[in-house]
Amino acid sequence: MHLRSDLPFWTVRNGLIRVYPPLDTDIRCDALIVGGGISGALLAHRLAGKGVDCVVIDRHDIGNGSTSASTALLQYEIDTPLHKLRAKVGNQAADRAYLLGIEAIHRLQKAAGKDCGFAMRPSLQIATVKEDVKALQRECEMRRSVKLPVAFLDQRDLKSAGFRGAAAIRSTVAGEVDPYQLTHRLMRLALAKGVRVFDRTTAMRYSPSQRGVVVKTDRGVTIRAKAVFFATGYETSTILPKNIVSFKSTYAFVSEPSDIDWWKDRAIIWGTGNPYMYLRTTHDGRILVGGEDDGVLDPDRRDRQLGAKTTRLVRRFHSIFPKQEIEPAFAWAGLFGSTKDGLAYIGKHECFPNAYFGLGFGGNGITFSEIASRILTDQFLGRKNPDTDVFRFER
Repeated sequence: MHLRSDLPFWTVRNGLIRVYPPLDTDIRCDALIVGGGISGALLAHRLAGKGVDCVVIDRHDIGNGSTSASTALLQYEIDTPLHKLRAKVGNQAADRAYLLGIEAIHRLQKAAGKDCGFAMRPSLQIATVKEDVKALQRECEMRRSVKLPVAFLDQRDLKSAGFRGAAAIRSTVAGEVDPYQLTHRLMRLALAKGVRVFDRTTAMRYSPSQRGVVVKTDRGVTIRAKAVFFATGYETSTILPKNIVSFKSTYAFVSEPSDIDWWKDRAIIWGTGNPYMYLRTTHDGRILVGGEDDGVLDPDRRDRQLGAKTTRLVRRFHSIFPKQEIEPAFAWAGLFGSTKDGLAYIGKHECFPNAYFGLGFGGNGITFSEIASRILTDQFLGRKNPDTDVFRFER
């Protein structure tokens, strides 16, 4: 599965932070984590902190799959608005999913430390057309009813803050991070706790056994573990018996560094329009703009569109900031997957004994991955986690 263009910004900016060896000998462990992106790194860090003997393998270099193409907007708001999510999964599960997102952002802030470009930001969900204002008002009222930290801004409020739009919901809790640096930081911390990490090692076959699982790799090596954790994101769709995710392509660019003091509070911005658009800043003074999603899944055709998509994204940036100049520096495209309700799939699957899944599909992949690290660790250790049902496969 071709997950992204060859040169997303984070890997260009950071280079190859660390190379891990491929696995070339048989090995045993308590927990085998398949996938060395942000999901696998969070899980390894969490399991190791509980004294679990972990091994991580990834067919790419660590952090070079979907993580390196992530735009890393950290929001508790899910792709499905709260009022729609309640109708899909019930009030209790929907409200809890939103509240868990806030908790995850604060935990990610702690995990990121000072060297991963993490910053807490407010967020603005902007109605780009007047027809979206009523739905935005309804959504704001529902979020207030569960004490989420939001305020409604009308067109005049937005204009006084330097933004163009018909209205907006302002949330006080959101964040931004360099996902590639964060992944490598978490792996480094996990390594210090005894986790063994191997990249350029592909899991080819998984077989349950009486004592756990046996995984064969592309190098003819056998890994025996008590359990396997699939943190393989979109690639997991190829092994699941039922299609649980729908795919499209998404596009993004990051600007040359510039003075962005005019951007009030450097708020994360996302629009209500279709196709979707989102904007954020980076810690080195760049602007990241993404969206223009479409159904093109052929990687060559997708990448050929990148120039035209970048031009459209520049225009959409100007729909929010009409007086500001922007110069694209790096552009990339990637695969984007979404579920029927916008929630992640976290937990056990009836078709896979001694296996756990942490699949943070959608625009909240990183926050879902942080939530998954806690739920899956509790499940593996035999502890009850009250949030398991929110993200179960059977919902």
